[in-house]
This record gives sequence, C-alpha cells and structure tokens, in this order.
Amino acid sequence: PPCVRPSLLSDPQPRLRPRRHPRALTCPVSALQGVVTAAVSLITCLCKKNPDDFKTCISLAVSRLSRIVSSASTDLQDYTYYFVPAPWLSVKLLRLLQCYPPPEDAAVKGRLVECLETVLNKAQEPPKSKKVQHSNAKNAILFETISLIIHYDSEPNLLVRACNQLGQFLQHRETNLRYLALESMCTLASSEFSHEAVKTHIDTVINALKTERDVSVRQRAADLLYAMCDRSNAKQIVSEMLRYLETADYAIREEIVLKVAILAEKYAVDYSWYVDTILNLIRIAGDYVSEEVWYRVLQIVTNRDDVQGYAAKTVFEALQAPACHENMVKVGGYILGEFGNLIAGDPRSRRELLGLRGEGRWSRRPLTPAPHSPPVQFSLLHSKFHLCSVATRALLLSTYIKFINLFPETKATIQGVLRAGSQLRNADVELQQRAVEYLTLSSVASTDVLATVLEEMPPFPERESSILAKLKRKKGPGAGSALDDGRRDPSSNDINGGVEPTPSTVSTPSPSADLLGLRAAPPPAAPQAPSGAGNLLVDVFSDGPAAQPSLGPTAEEAFLSPGPEDISPPIPEADELLNKFVCKNNGVLFENQLLQIGVKSEFRQNLGRMYLFYGNKTSIQFQNFLPTVLAVQTKRVAAQVDGGAQVQQVLNIECLRDFLTPPLLSVRFRYGGAPQSLTLKLPVTVNKFFQPTEMAAQDFFQRWKQLSLPQQEAQKIFKANHPMDAEVTKAKLLGFGSALLDNVDPNPENFVGAGIIQTKALQVGCLLRLEPNAQA
Repeated sequence: PPCVRPSLLSDPQPRLRPRRHPRALTCPVSALQGVVTAAVSLITCLCKKNPDDFKTCISLAVSRLSRIVSSASTDLQDYTYYFVPAPWLSVKLLRLLQCYPPPEDAAVKGRLVECLETVLNKAQEPPKSKKVQHSNAKNAILFETISLIIHYDSEPNLLVRACNQLGQFLQHRETNLRYLALESMCTLASSEFSHEAVKTHIDTVINALKTERDVSVRQRAADLLYAMCDRSNAKQIVSEMLRYLETADYAIREEIVLKVAILAEKYAVDYSWYVDTILNLIRIAGDYVSEEVWYRVLQIVTNRDDVQGYAAKTVFEALQAPACHENMVKVGGYILGEFGNLIAGDPRSRRELLGLRGEGRWSRRPLTPAPHSPPVQFSLLHSKFHLCSVATRALLLSTYIKFINLFPETKATIQGVLRAGSQLRNADVELQQRAVEYLTLSSVASTDVLATVLEEMPPFPERESSILAKLKRKKGPGAGSALDDGRRDPSSNDINGGVEPTPSTVSTPSPSADLLGLRAAPPPAAPQAPSGAGNLLVDVFSDGPAAQPSLGPTAEEAFLSPGPEDISPPIPEADELLNKFVCKNNGVLFENQLLQIGVKSEFRQNLGRMYLFYGNKTSIQFQNFLPTVLAVQTKRVAAQVDGGAQVQQVLNIECLRDFLTPPLLSVRFRYGGAPQSLTLKLPVTVNKFFQPTEMAAQDFFQRWKQLSLPQQEAQKIFKANHPMDAEVTKAKLLGFGSALLDNVDPNPENFVGAGIIQTKALQVGCLLRLEPNAQA
C-alpha cells in the first residue's frame, strides 16, 4: 500500500525478501494494472538501493513492456488513455530498465530492441486523436524510450533513429517538445554512434538560438551547439554563438562566454583565430568575461612564439576603439609590455637592443616593418589609465617599466608619469609603492640589471584550464554528465604510482600538443608482452554487453599506494570491458552495485586526454578512495566520495611507440569499513592514435602490393557475432580510427580503410580491407 512506501524507502536496510518483489510484474496483462504500476514504482526505488537483488525483474519488465507495446488500444480498454495503452505503466517500466545495463540474455535483449523499435515506429504514425492528452501520453513514452536508448548507448541504429525523431521535434509548434528535444539531443551528441547524426541538425539549432522566444529553449540550443561542436564545425558554431551573444539574455551571457572560450581553445588549429575570438568576446561582453578567460589567453600567447606578434598587433588595434572595455586594457597592457617590440618596427631583437649577445627566446625579428612606434604604444595605453580601476592601473604601471627596458627612448616620458604627484602621493598604497619603486629602479639600475629584473615572463606551466571548472560551477551540481567537456579544475599535478611506464605512457610532448596542454616526462620503457590482444579485430564486431563484475574485499594492506609488484591482476571481465571501447571513446567502463566508472576521452595524433568519472551508487561515503593508473600522468581525486556523488580524474597520455598491453587502472577504497579493490584495463589501444588518411584507388593498391613482407601483413578469418549490417560496420570502422575509402575495392561489398598510427618514435601507415562473406 502507498502508506508503507515512504517508511520502507527511508530504511537503509529494507527488510522485504528480494525474491518476492517482482511477483507483481507477472500479473496477467489485463488484470491488476494499477497494482502493477504501483509495484513498478516501488521496485524502481529499491533497485537504486540494491540493484543486484532485483536483477530478475529485467526480463519480467521487458516481457510486460513487450505485451503493452505490441497490443492494440482495444486490448487494454480499461487501461487505455486516449488511444495509448497503459502509458503510465509503460513509462515506469522504461525507467526501471534504466537502472541496469543492457540485458545479458540475447533473447531478452532482442525482445527489448523490438519494443524500442516499435515505439519509434508508432511515433511516425498519424495521431489517432487531435486531443492534447493523446499527444502527451504518446510523447511521454517516446521520450522515455529515447532516454533508455541513450542510457544503453550500444545500438547504433536506434541511436540514429532516436536522433532523427528528435530532429522532427526541433521545429514543433509546442515549446515543451522543442525544449525536451534539444535537451535529449545534448546527450545524444556525446555518443560515438549518433554524434554525426546530431550534427546534421546544426542549422535548425542555430535558428532556434536566434528566433526562440523562450529563454530556456535558447539556453538548451546553446548547450546543444556546445555538445555537437567538433573540429569540423567549430568556427561556424563559435561565430554563431558570438553573434548571438550581442543580443543574448543577461542571465546566460556569462555561460555563453565560457562556452565560446572553451570551444575556441579546444578546437583552435590557427592560434590567430583563437586570439581574435577571445578579443571579440571582450569587445561584445566584456562585463561577463571572467578573469579565468583573459588569464588563459595570456598564458597561451606567452607560451606560443608564433602568435605573439599577431596578438600584439591585434590588441593594439582593439585598444584604438573609442569605447574600450577594461578587460581589453588589461590584456593589451600585458601583451604590449611583453611583446610590443615585435610590432615596434625596430630591426633589432630585444637582446641586441639591450647589448646582450647569444641565442635565446628574444633572438627573433619583428613581425612588421614599422607600423607602431613605442611612443604611440605608450600614449595609447596611458590614454586609458585614468578610466581604469586600481588593479588595472597597477598592471599598466608594470607595463610602463617594461617599456623602459624594451624601448629606452620612452624612458624620460614614463619617468615623468611615475614622478607625477598623482602617483607618488596616491591614496592607494599599491599604486604609490609601485610608482616609487619603478621610478627608483629606472633611475639607479644599470642596463644589465634592468634587463635581468624585467626579463620577459617565462612560459607558464601547462595545466588544466580553469574555465571548464567555472562553467561546471555555473551549471550547478550534477552538470558534469550534461557537459560534453564538463571538467573540474585539477587540485594537483602529482603523478600517481611513479612506476616503470608502459609503452603507452606519457612523455614530454612535442609542439604537436597544440592546445591539449599535456606535460610530463617519465622515461620510455620496453614493450610488454601482449595479453589478451589477439582477438581485438574479432571483438570489434561483437556488440555483446559486458558482464557485471562484483567488487570483493581485499587485505588491509591493499590501501598502500600500489606499485607494479602489488597491483592485483585485472578482473576476469577486463578484456571484455576493454573491447567495448575499441571503436568508441565514451561510455561506462565498469559498473556494479557500489561503483560506476565512466570514460570520456579524446585523441589527437599521438596525444590523448581521458576523463574518468567515479560514481558512488550507494548512500554511504567511500573512504580512502585511491584510483591509480600505472605509468600515466593523472590528477589526484578526493579521498572521500559521498553517497550519490561523482568525482573526476584527468589523465594525460602520449603514445611513445606501438604497444599491445594497455595501462592498468587500480581502484581501492573502503565501503562501510570493508576494503574494496579492483583492477581494470584502461581503454587505451593503439588504434586510438590512428589519423585517417585519404587516398585514391591506384595509390591504395600500389601501397598494398608494396607491403609484401610477412611482418607487414596480418590476416584474420572470423565468424561475425551479428549480421554484417553495412551502416553499423561503417560506424565501427570509423570509430576504429581509419578513413573509409569509397570506390576503391572492385567489390562494393568490401570495406577499405587507410590511416597512420602516430607515435612519438615513428609513424606507421596502415591499410585495411574487410571482406564480408554473406554466404559463409
């Protein structure tokens, strides 16, 4: 009865015997539907507390759902709501199934897939009633079905169909449906299988951002653009978001600014575009550009020699605007103080100008002949001085003393400014002290001393961008999974483990690190022996769900910081869990009744960054929580994980040479006083460092024939576990990393791919042919 439910759910140890709970689901189709609906609500809540005790309800729920979905409206007359059979029970059953991963039993899974396909098919049928109640009930089942498809993230066809269905709602006259469609597509955009399908709706989403009357819908449209952004459409999306920012609601401007800054940094191939984007942000919405944003552009400009001259020239031009935001003055003051000589027109480098010899960071030539003289740069900055806050004035005074070092011809003018009574007797102690010290330094110090004291700022140490952390705080608790790149600001740069690296370990990155910001330098090691990698190609085409392993207690000493000698062997399911990620980068790596481990990763050339999400599924805090990845640079996480909470760990990876054995992930913690431990294989396989390569048919077969040595070719004949659907196979091969080449193989049924495995030591070209045999 309903009156029992609150007290039952508040009890941390429910006393009902689990084997009796699902019995209500076995009632006849037409009998006791109300009892079944109430029972499903109860079982759903209990499943969240003790999932393993109620696994038997999965097959019962699928069976019940199948009978409802396949029934006509006349079969359940007493439980049909505006021509929709048992909508409340259908929704509750779909929510119950979201408490578990896909069914392990192939028959049950097949029946469930049929149910989901039936719901999507019915959504395309003409409505049987024009009443709003009919559409509400029908859409409630549809959206819950799509939520289950997204939760499983294992059926490419269903994910693409769900995306197409949601795309139809993007232009629906009902505001609520447009909102829900945008919200669901944000999650679909993070799936490897449906990301491309989501991108096809980019024009509709941009139009929604421009024309929607409801601010909440516009905000969801901005979220979706952020989620669907990748290297192919980054400039278009950033441009549209900047354009929208000029008229955006004040309540969401800061969030839009943060998203634009993150996307510009993440997908910048041309750093001049990144600088232009950030300066445009400051120009359009300077009041909403936080310190994290303009600090970050200064760090990147300081660390990149190739963009410093362009940044100096661009910020100089931006400062000439009649109305200039104070954040622009801060950026301009710093960049001109450090790199103003690059646009000053002096043919000498800074070291030569100071009488110093030798090679160094300053032994370079100006960018342009002579467009912006030092006195003009100083006059432009000083014209903004009286309009700025104390903090900005302090920064400008530091710029002035750097000008004296860079441009001796400005010394008399700047000393006059520092000597003015408004500076030496300023009411603000900070400004007064700077004026006095800088005036004295410029007067008594020799050229060499002045050059030493005022040397250019060294490169900033690469660290995780704090803009992502600010965006996550802005979105509020629980937003991590909603943001495609919702990352926390790291609290430490420590490297866990400190043991002998594997071949996929981290090394000091080359300039190709780009904006990923990966830094570390453990030495390389010899490749380890392969373990369970022989069936990799076969398992790529296996969609079977991973088994749900369980955590077992270990000895007390298991909580010492592990090294290679005390790491336990990987759990039996480790290879199966690893193979799920061969063709995708995001998903759930491990899940049991206590812990869920999610993975999001991105790879570029021989570099990668991975985010591990550790979720406490219980109501009890994890103590001494210690996830360790051997030989990979990681950020430490909190030692305590509250019940229902999630923590994130960032891993920076560089592929030094080809490898077979992935790094090991060891997770140790206490739950209820009992030690828990497990070891998994980190989903880092050599194909993650594939760079797709296009080539013509003639080039492909010519290179194929050249690779004739035994060690240059590997062939495997295997039986596919599932029908070789062309679209699914293409999706998996693209996820594998190679480029799919059309019209290359004489047999159109065959699949041909090409790519280059990028490692620090060498680059290895790879050609691939997959020849399905339908008659086998």
